[in-house]
Amino acid sequence: MTFPTLADRAIVLQARAATWRDAVRLAGDALVDSGCTTPEYTEAMIRMVDDHGPYIVIAPGLALAHARPGPEVRADGLSVVTLAEPVEFGHAHNDPVRVVIGLAGVAPDGHLEAVAQIANAFNDATAIPALAAATSRDIVRQILGGGASNGDAA
Repeated sequence: MTFPTLADRAIVLQARAATWRDAVRLAGDALVDSGCTTPEYTEAMIRMVDDHGPYIVIAPGLALAHARPGPEVRADGLSVVTLAEPVEFGHAHNDPVRVVIGLAGVAPDGHLEAVAQIANAFNDATAIPALAAATSRDIVRQILGGGASNGDAA
């Protein structure tokens, strides 16, 4: 699974979320807005946490929201949401969260590859705080290795 350059609609900076559900919904809405998923996928991402706990909080300050591939996924996609105020997900070690990455994959076999690609971006310990503090979409793309803007294309 190879992701296109992050569209502007897939990046939401300094958003406000009262709960982890709101934070995941923001990431899901960005996937919908960029044409990658339907709103049902967002609800599936929330159900994954309801069913399995806060396992999506994969590093201090970082959540990787996702659900299984299905008809709700129109195209492989990635969204990035930074939060103005951190949100508790209930993770024992990695709360609170300031950055939520939304991940959608069309094919089940591409899921692990996508997670590995995302993990590579976070090998640098400064990546999560840098994302949390990002003031432009192009800065987010640079941190994630996505290069320059491609405008609003999905």
